[in-house]
Amino acid sequence: MLYDDSVPPPAPRVAAPRRPVLAAVVLASVCLTASGCGGDGGPAPGQAQPLPGSSAAEPSGAGSASPSPSAAESRSPSPAASGSVSVKPLPKGPLTGRTVVIDPGHNPRNRDRTAEINRQVDIGTGHKECDTTGTATNSGYAEARFTLDVSRRLRTLLEAQGAKVVLTQDDDRPFGPCVDERARIGNEARADAVVSVHADGSAAGNRGFHVILPASVRGGAADTAKIVAPSRDLGERIAGKFVRITGSAPSNYIGGNTGLDTRKDLGGLNLSTVPKVFVECGNMRDPKDAALLTSADWRQKAALGIAEGISSYLKR
Repeated sequence: MLYDDSVPPPAPRVAAPRRPVLAAVVLASVCLTASGCGGDGGPAPGQAQPLPGSSAAEPSGAGSASPSPSAAESRSPSPAASGSVSVKPLPKGPLTGRTVVIDPGHNPRNRDRTAEINRQVDIGTGHKECDTTGTATNSGYAEARFTLDVSRRLRTLLEAQGAKVVLTQDDDRPFGPCVDERARIGNEARADAVVSVHADGSAAGNRGFHVILPASVRGGAADTAKIVAPSRDLGERIAGKFVRITGSAPSNYIGGNTGLDTRKDLGGLNLSTVPKVFVECGNMRDPKDAALLTSADWRQKAALGIAEGISSYLKR
C-alpha cells in the first residue's frame, strides 16, 4: 500500500450503510460473558484496495511526533529479534509475570526503503513482501503514525497492571521489521499474548473495526495448530471490550458483522507460536472512521479497549 508525498483530494463521500448496532450489542454481550496490508494487515484478496495517501503531517492532537533523524536511520536492523522493552521498574499488579508483545503495524520510515521492504520473505504458505508502507487518511495521517501512538498508549496501560511489554518497533529502526521477524519477536519473548495494531485502507462507506484471527495453517515454518483456539479467545475478548469502550461497531464489510475475520495469508500470524491477533481499528479511507482515528481521545479509548481485552484473556 504505497503512498507518495502529495495529499490526495478527499475521496467522494459515500453514504455508509446503517451500522450494525444490534450486532455490536450482541457481540459485546457474548464476548463480555466469555470473560466472567500487500503486507501483513493488508486487505484480503478481493477486498477494495486503499487509495494513495500521505504521511506528510499529523492531525491536531495526533499524540505522536513525526520521525526525526537518528542513529537508527544509518544502521541496519539487528539480525536478532529483540524488540523494544521499557527499562523502568514495573509496579506489582494483576499482570505481573506476564509478557505481552505489541506490534505497531508498518514503520514511518518504510516509504524511504522500498527495496528493503519489497524483499520477499517466507510466510509458510508462500512468500510475501518484508513489509509495506501502510495506508493513510485522505488528510495525510499515516497508518504507521497511528499504530505507534495506539501501541504506546497500550504499553502504558498494560505496564500499569504489571505486565512486561515488548514493542516490535518503537520508531527506532530504519525500516520494518519484516513480517517474519515480527513473529519471531513474539516467539522469542515467549509472549503470553501478541497483538498487532493496524488500521484498514478500504473504500469510503466501509466502516468499523475487525480482529483478524489465525487460520489453521501448516507448511514450511508455519504451524498454527496450537495457537488457533487461544488466539480466538484473545480476539473475541478484545472485540467485546473494543465495542463497549470505543462505541465503534464491528466492520460492515468484513466478518459478517461479527468483528472477527480468519486469515491464512499473514506471515505475522502463520509464523507465530504464541497466541496472536491483529486489530484493524477502523477504516482510514472512510471520513467518519478517519475522524475517530485522528482523535487523540478516541485513540486512548481504542488502546483501553485492546488493553482490557488482553487483560481479560490473561486473567481467565
